[in-house]
Amino acid sequence: MEAAYRRYRPELLGFAIRALSDRHLAEDLVQDTFTRAWRSAGTFDPARSSVRTWLFSIARNGIVDALRRRHRRNLGETSSGEALAERSRSDPIERLLLTIQVREALDRLSPEHRHVIVEVHYLGRTCADLAAELGVPAGTMRSRLFYAVRALRSILEENGWLA
Repeated sequence: MEAAYRRYRPELLGFAIRALSDRHLAEDLVQDTFTRAWRSAGTFDPARSSVRTWLFSIARNGIVDALRRRHRRNLGETSSGEALAERSRSDPIERLLLTIQVREALDRLSPEHRHVIVEVHYLGRTCADLAAELGVPAGTMRSRLFYAVRALRSILEENGWLA
Protein backbone atom coordinates (compact mmCIF):
# COMPACT_ATOMS: atom_id res chain seq x y z
CA MET A 1 0.00 0.00 0.00
CA GLU A 2 2.94 2.31 0.74
CA ALA A 3 4.29 1.89 -2.81
CA ALA A 4 0.84 2.57 -4.28
CA TYR A 5 0.55 5.68 -2.11
CA ARG A 6 3.90 7.04 -3.32
CA ARG A 7 3.12 6.22 -6.94
CA TYR A 8 -0.53 7.27 -7.28
CA ARG A 9 -1.08 9.92 -4.61
CA PRO A 10 -0.01 12.91 -6.80
CA GLU A 11 -2.19 11.78 -9.70
CA LEU A 12 -5.17 11.07 -7.44
CA LEU A 13 -4.74 14.44 -5.73
CA GLY A 14 -4.78 16.26 -9.07
CA PHE A 15 -7.86 14.30 -10.10
CA ALA A 16 -9.64 15.19 -6.84
CA ILE A 17 -8.63 18.88 -6.96
CA ARG A 18 -9.97 19.23 -10.51
CA ALA A 19 -13.19 17.46 -9.61
CA LEU A 20 -13.85 19.23 -6.30
CA SER A 21 -12.17 22.62 -6.83
CA ASP A 22 -11.07 22.50 -3.19
CA ARG A 23 -7.52 21.44 -2.29
CA HIS A 24 -8.25 20.68 1.38
CA LEU A 25 -11.28 18.56 0.57
CA ALA A 26 -9.27 16.82 -2.18
CA GLU A 27 -6.44 16.00 0.24
CA ASP A 28 -8.96 14.51 2.68
CA LEU A 29 -10.52 12.54 -0.13
CA VAL A 30 -7.19 11.07 -1.27
CA GLN A 31 -6.37 10.08 2.30
CA ASP A 32 -9.79 8.46 2.60
CA THR A 33 -9.25 6.68 -0.74
CA PHE A 34 -6.11 4.99 0.54
CA THR A 35 -7.76 4.19 3.88
CA ARG A 36 -10.64 2.50 2.05
CA ALA A 37 -8.21 0.67 -0.24
CA TRP A 38 -6.21 -0.56 2.74
CA ARG A 39 -9.36 -1.81 4.50
CA SER A 40 -10.58 -3.63 1.40
CA ALA A 41 -7.19 -4.76 0.07
CA GLY A 42 -8.29 -8.39 0.41
CA THR A 43 -10.99 -7.83 -2.21
CA PHE A 44 -8.57 -6.43 -4.82
CA ASP A 45 -8.10 -8.82 -7.73
CA PRO A 46 -5.32 -7.89 -10.19
CA ALA A 47 -6.99 -10.08 -12.81
CA ARG A 48 -10.02 -7.76 -12.76
CA SER A 49 -8.30 -4.35 -12.86
CA SER A 50 -5.05 -2.54 -12.28
CA VAL A 51 -4.22 -0.95 -8.92
CA ARG A 52 -4.43 2.46 -10.58
CA THR A 53 -7.94 1.85 -11.94
CA TRP A 54 -9.06 0.37 -8.62
CA LEU A 55 -7.81 3.42 -6.71
CA PHE A 56 -9.37 5.83 -9.20
CA SER A 57 -12.70 4.00 -8.86
CA ILE A 58 -12.56 4.37 -5.08
CA ALA A 59 -11.65 8.06 -5.45
CA ARG A 60 -14.39 8.65 -8.02
CA ASN A 61 -16.99 7.19 -5.66
CA GLY A 62 -15.71 9.48 -2.90
CA ILE A 63 -15.85 12.49 -5.24
CA VAL A 64 -19.43 11.70 -6.22
CA ASP A 65 -20.39 11.46 -2.54
CA ALA A 66 -18.63 14.76 -1.75
CA LEU A 67 -20.32 16.51 -4.68
CA ARG A 68 -23.70 15.19 -3.58
CA ARG A 69 -23.13 16.48 -0.05
CA ARG A 70 -22.05 19.86 -1.41
CA HIS A 71 -25.03 20.02 -3.74
CA ARG A 72 -27.46 19.18 -0.93
CA ARG A 73 -25.91 21.83 1.30
CA ASN A 74 -26.09 24.43 -1.47
CA LEU A 75 -29.71 23.64 -2.31
CA GLY A 76 -30.84 22.75 1.16
CA GLU A 77 -32.61 19.70 -0.24
CA THR A 78 -31.92 16.22 -1.62
CA SER A 79 -30.25 16.21 -5.02
CA SER A 80 -31.98 14.54 -7.95
CA GLY A 81 -28.60 13.58 -9.36
CA GLU A 82 -29.20 15.33 -12.69
CA ALA A 83 -26.50 17.94 -12.08
CA LEU A 84 -24.03 15.20 -11.17
CA ALA A 85 -24.88 13.22 -14.29
CA GLU A 86 -24.36 16.33 -16.42
CA ARG A 87 -21.00 16.97 -14.78
CA SER A 88 -19.95 13.37 -15.49
CA ARG A 89 -20.78 13.78 -19.17
CA SER A 90 -18.81 17.03 -19.50
CA ASP A 91 -15.85 16.22 -17.21
CA PRO A 92 -12.81 15.05 -19.21
CA ILE A 93 -11.36 13.21 -16.20
CA GLU A 94 -14.60 11.28 -15.73
CA ARG A 95 -14.63 10.40 -19.42
CA LEU A 96 -10.99 9.25 -19.23
CA LEU A 97 -11.73 7.06 -16.22
CA LEU A 98 -14.76 5.58 -17.99
CA THR A 99 -12.62 4.87 -21.07
CA ILE A 100 -10.03 3.06 -18.95
CA GLN A 101 -12.71 0.99 -17.23
CA VAL A 102 -14.41 -0.02 -20.48
CA ARG A 103 -11.05 -0.84 -22.08
CA GLU A 104 -10.09 -3.11 -19.18
CA ALA A 105 -13.50 -4.79 -19.33
CA LEU A 106 -13.21 -5.29 -23.10
CA ASP A 107 -9.78 -6.88 -22.61
CA ARG A 108 -11.40 -9.55 -20.41
CA LEU A 109 -13.88 -10.60 -23.12
CA SER A 110 -13.23 -13.41 -25.57
CA PRO A 111 -11.76 -12.23 -28.90
CA GLU A 112 -15.06 -12.96 -30.70
CA HIS A 113 -17.13 -10.96 -28.22
CA ARG A 114 -14.66 -8.07 -28.17
CA HIS A 115 -14.60 -7.96 -31.98
CA VAL A 116 -18.37 -7.82 -32.38
CA ILE A 117 -18.78 -5.10 -29.73
CA VAL A 118 -16.05 -2.94 -31.24
CA GLU A 119 -17.34 -3.37 -34.79
CA VAL A 120 -21.02 -2.77 -34.00
CA HIS A 121 -21.01 -0.33 -31.07
CA TYR A 122 -17.85 1.65 -31.76
CA LEU A 123 -17.46 1.48 -35.52
CA GLY A 124 -21.18 1.59 -36.32
CA ARG A 125 -21.38 -1.53 -38.44
CA THR A 126 -24.51 -3.65 -38.64
CA CYS A 127 -24.67 -7.25 -37.52
CA ALA A 128 -25.70 -8.24 -41.05
CA ASP A 129 -22.61 -6.59 -42.61
CA LEU A 130 -20.28 -8.13 -40.05
CA ALA A 131 -21.92 -11.54 -40.45
CA ALA A 132 -21.51 -11.40 -44.23
CA GLU A 133 -17.85 -10.44 -43.87
CA LEU A 134 -17.16 -13.29 -41.43
CA GLY A 135 -19.31 -15.80 -43.32
CA VAL A 136 -21.72 -16.57 -40.47
CA PRO A 137 -25.52 -16.22 -40.36
CA ALA A 138 -26.83 -12.79 -39.30
CA GLY A 139 -28.81 -14.43 -36.47
CA THR A 140 -25.59 -15.92 -35.12
CA MET A 141 -23.97 -12.49 -35.17
CA ARG A 142 -26.92 -10.89 -33.35
CA SER A 143 -26.77 -13.66 -30.76
CA ARG A 144 -23.01 -13.18 -30.37
CA LEU A 145 -23.56 -9.43 -29.88
CA PHE A 146 -26.26 -10.07 -27.27
CA TYR A 147 -24.01 -12.37 -25.24
CA ALA A 148 -21.01 -10.07 -25.68
CA VAL A 149 -22.91 -7.09 -24.27
CA ARG A 150 -24.21 -9.25 -21.43
CA ALA A 151 -20.67 -10.40 -20.60
CA LEU A 152 -19.35 -6.83 -20.75
CA ARG A 153 -22.11 -5.62 -18.42
CA SER A 154 -21.33 -8.45 -16.03
CA ILE A 155 -17.64 -7.51 -15.92
CA LEU A 156 -18.46 -3.83 -15.35
CA GLU A 157 -20.91 -4.71 -12.56
CA GLU A 158 -18.45 -7.14 -10.99
CA ASN A 159 -15.87 -4.35 -10.82
CA GLY A 160 -18.41 -1.94 -9.35
CA TRP A 161 -18.29 0.31 -12.39
CA LEU A 162 -22.00 0.30 -13.17
CA ALA A 163 -24.09 2.32 -10.77
